[in-house]
Amino acid sequence: MSLKRVKFTFPENLIKEPLIYNLGHEFRVITNVRMADVDENTGWVLLELEGDPAEIDRSIAWALGKGVRVDPVGGDVIEG
Repeated sequence: MSLKRVKFTFPENLIKEPLIYNLGHEFRVITNVRMADVDENTGWVLLELEGDPAEIDRSIAWALGKGVRVDPVGGDVIEG
């Protein structure tokens, strides 16, 4: 198992979508919210993703495809 820490930043149109819940059900990853700040217009979440490295990568690609900005915590930007 591998662990990756990322920051998800949500555009306004995705604030009310249950993306983290869906990510945890679509992929074999364990999600752990470490910190978050969400209001009606913007939101970000510091998230730990645990699982097989390939499955973590697939889940991140899925989030990027939905329009979420994904940045590794303490690293380079992940681009979609």
